[in-house]
Amino acid sequence: MKLSSILVSVDLGAACADRIQLAAGLAARCEARLVGVAACPVPLVVPARDGMAAERLADAEEKRAHERLAAAKALFEREAGAAAKRGWRWNLAPPLATLAEQARIADLVIVGRQGPADGDPSPMGVSPGPLLMEVGRPVLLVPPGLERLVPRRVVVAWKDTREARRAVHDALPLLVGAERTAVVAVGPDAHHGGAEATAQYLSGHGVAATTHLLPSPALSAADEVLRFCEREGADLLVTGAYGHSRLREWAFGGVTRDILRTTPLCCLMSH
Repeated sequence: MKLSSILVSVDLGAACADRIQLAAGLAARCEARLVGVAACPVPLVVPARDGMAAERLADAEEKRAHERLAAAKALFEREAGAAAKRGWRWNLAPPLATLAEQARIADLVIVGRQGPADGDPSPMGVSPGPLLMEVGRPVLLVPPGLERLVPRRVVVAWKDTREARRAVHDALPLLVGAERTAVVAVGPDAHHGGAEATAQYLSGHGVAATTHLLPSPALSAADEVLRFCEREGADLLVTGAYGHSRLREWAFGGVTRDILRTTPLCCLMSH
């Protein structure tokens, strides 16, 4: 099992260059094709009395969108040099819909974290939460400031759910080369949630996995998992993404919501 195609979301935010470098390095190690994807919506101009002025304004907005896309492509080409096989996809459309559509050709989609202090990714940014609900592929969430990912120490935040099982399976191409993988279960059901069986499943795929049960956490589940990652010196966190759509608004459980906003390390999530 290997990754053959990786997509990375490209925007004009301050964190994007590092994210592209990380994606390119991962693609090079996996001998995968790296595809940069960018999209920029063109604001709708409502004609008023002066139809000619509205037409000029619409033309100016479309020109500005093309300029942003050209800048995004230049950024991708400059920062993705580590990936020998590269591709580029773009569209004058909402970024979320474009990235979700292009994900049909990908084994993994890489997107930036969008926490309260992470800065503005520009109109081309993709929010990882809604993407997780729509994309149908594993999503690698990258915090700002990380330009390299070599998964040597991995933490699997285990909960006996479909989403967690999916995440463990989707992460296998990254786990096989890890030096150590810790399967962590948090909460009163930690002893009965199948963490040991999951470690055995990983061992069957050649992954050196151990089990860690935390039945009485002192902090919230998300904080406990992230604190464990810090103690382990983890490079990667693997977890299921738990959420649902309510009247077209994405609602997430507390652990997923907190990790989406605050994770200090790369996090592979599946829904």
